[in-house]
Amino acid sequence: MVAFLRLALRRVAMMPVMILGIALLVFVVLQFSPVDPAFNALGESASPEARAAFAEANGLDDPLPVRYVHFLGQLLHFDLGMTVPPSQPVFDRITAAFPLTVQLTFLGLILAVVLAVLFGVTGAMYRDRWPDQLFRVLSMAGVAIPSFWLGVLLIQQFALNTPVFPTGGYTNPADSFSGWLTTMALPAISLALPVSASLARLVRTSMVAELDRDYVRTARGNGLPPLLVIRSVLRNALVTPLTVLGIKVGYLLSGAVVIEAIFDLPGMGKLILEGVTGGDVALVQGTVLTIAIAFLVVNVIVDLLYLLVNPRIRTV
Repeated sequence: MVAFLRLALRRVAMMPVMILGIALLVFVVLQFSPVDPAFNALGESASPEARAAFAEANGLDDPLPVRYVHFLGQLLHFDLGMTVPPSQPVFDRITAAFPLTVQLTFLGLILAVVLAVLFGVTGAMYRDRWPDQLFRVLSMAGVAIPSFWLGVLLIQQFALNTPVFPTGGYTNPADSFSGWLTTMALPAISLALPVSASLARLVRTSMVAELDRDYVRTARGNGLPPLLVIRSVLRNALVTPLTVLGIKVGYLLSGAVVIEAIFDLPGMGKLILEGVTGGDVALVQGTVLTIAIAFLVVNVIVDLLYLLVNPRIRTV
């Protein structure tokens, strides 16, 4: 337990440094944007004098290091700037949109993990037989299909041709839980299937390797119940897939942004699209930074889970 706490504190202690690096990368990249913040804030009719005054008042003429320090100071106070007129705090826009992205990512993650474990374990148990061959073909097809293209196909089949689900929109779960599930079903499926396909291949490979170990043959020879043996094998086999789960969650977060745009969901994807099309640098900067920090936090959590399920790494 002491070794686990030491490694956990080491992971957590690195987070502020990584957040500073993420903030620096996002800030520097967006400084090269051709969009003029003064033009967006004041409009086309603003005079050069008014634009110069706006730039001076907002520190746009300061050196890059000074602007970065000012940007960090704003982050400490959860100030991400204001959107283009009509001006609204970027933090408030993100606070309203981010929960939906978390909901979609969480649903996609749960569905992807369940399908990956189901297909991976079944393929390993029926190795080189028809269920295994079938799941291999399905997993290869799932990996090859982009989530946004799958989303379009699902809309065409299950919302237009067979109107079982809506084509888009969002229902708050507080208003109607069934309506929420209906609006989130197709986005979650289109987001989860490519991830579940790649994870299933990894689970199957890990399960096959564990099933060939001596302790499995010994357990079976001693007459242990098959379900108990499979449970022990699955726990050991999931160590390797867990190492890539953090990366997959990052894929789900980034994929959710695209899926939200396809299904007209008012999440982070809509904010990024609005910021890019409207030339709103502050909105793009805030949304990208929030998603990057969320990805970092998720990876730290996955690292801690990996430490829990794999005690051998605690001695490293």
